[in-house]
Amino acid sequence: MATAWNPSEHGTPLGSGAQPGDSIPWYLWCAVLAVTSVSIGAHWDVSWHRSIGRDSFWTPAHMAIYACGVLAAISCGYLVLHTTFRKPPAMVASSVEIFGLRAPLGAFIASWGGVAMLTSAPFDNWWHNAYGLDVKIVSPPHTLLMLGVFSVSVGTLIMLLGAMNRATDGSIRRHLQWLMLYVGGLMVVFQMFFRMEYTWDVFLHSTEAYQAMAIGMPTLFAVLWQASRSRLACTLTALIYMAFVEGAVLILPLFPAQPKLGPVFQMVTHFIPPKFPILLIVPAILLDLLWSATSNWKPWLVSMLSGPVFVLSLVAVEWPFADFLMSKAAANRFFGTTYFGYPESPTSPDVLRYFVNPEYGATLWGGLAWAIVFAILSAWLGIKLGRWMRGIQR
Repeated sequence: MATAWNPSEHGTPLGSGAQPGDSIPWYLWCAVLAVTSVSIGAHWDVSWHRSIGRDSFWTPAHMAIYACGVLAAISCGYLVLHTTFRKPPAMVASSVEIFGLRAPLGAFIASWGGVAMLTSAPFDNWWHNAYGLDVKIVSPPHTLLMLGVFSVSVGTLIMLLGAMNRATDGSIRRHLQWLMLYVGGLMVVFQMFFRMEYTWDVFLHSTEAYQAMAIGMPTLFAVLWQASRSRLACTLTALIYMAFVEGAVLILPLFPAQPKLGPVFQMVTHFIPPKFPILLIVPAILLDLLWSATSNWKPWLVSMLSGPVFVLSLVAVEWPFADFLMSKAAANRFFGTTYFGYPESPTSPDVLRYFVNPEYGATLWGGLAWAIVFAILSAWLGIKLGRWMRGIQR
């Protein structure tokens, strides 16, 4: 899975890191659990809204989301306080100083994310009380929440990367690499969650869906490929994304639910799952192959190839697959095209199964050209950022 480890790429290990015979510190496991909790809670919460409605702030789904902020505060707060006041030499050597406090860089980033998440909670509650049930994922309180989740995820990734770069034991280093790829896969889940309103299956014959994915997704794949030093980073993280979302498609309908708010247009008796995952696995495999063959090329040249590869391969598989999702052949539990939230009108495109504003000809190719431009810029940013991150030890 991984390329050969070259200590010269990141210098001499700082501090103790993970020494031979040591285990992965508990606070790293706690941070990974935080990212896992919010990934489950976010999809559960959308399902709750579509199946039951927002009946209370204190739903289990909300608690799973905000547990991420609490766990990040516990793990990163410990790191900041312990490193600042106890000053253990190994932890001080692998920390940075901000406003007189010391901790690994990732701990500060994740701490801010936890604070942002917990701040968004009363904001979100007020928003619903003032404006009622919202049907949009991208609302002001949700945006603050998602920025917090993103910061916790990035902070966790950087903490794992720093520990991996400092590790002198090969087994510990490999375990940290796997944890990095796992968190990276959950970050793909989160990034696609934020794009859910643009990548709904009825929008997959318009270029806006592909433009939405071209902005940012190549960046994340490039960062994970460069930082993790795994030649299969894109493939593995895309598989985690697809397995996670498909797991939600199969598991959520097993639990009973019924609407508590109106109007009710669809008879719902169980939790409504998300849509079938986007086939990111295809561009992920191709990017792994491309980046392995061009690892020594200049970033701008690699990105010029990466943008078209990402967009055109994604369109090549997702466009016809979207036709399949509109057909009766996909009307089963595995593909989940028969599940509709209670507020969905019987005349909606989702219920009637037809594409919204499909594009053809010059309009289609013009939109895809913009998607390729966005993907090129995103890939370039990810490659540059990922190569910088390879040297992180603090």
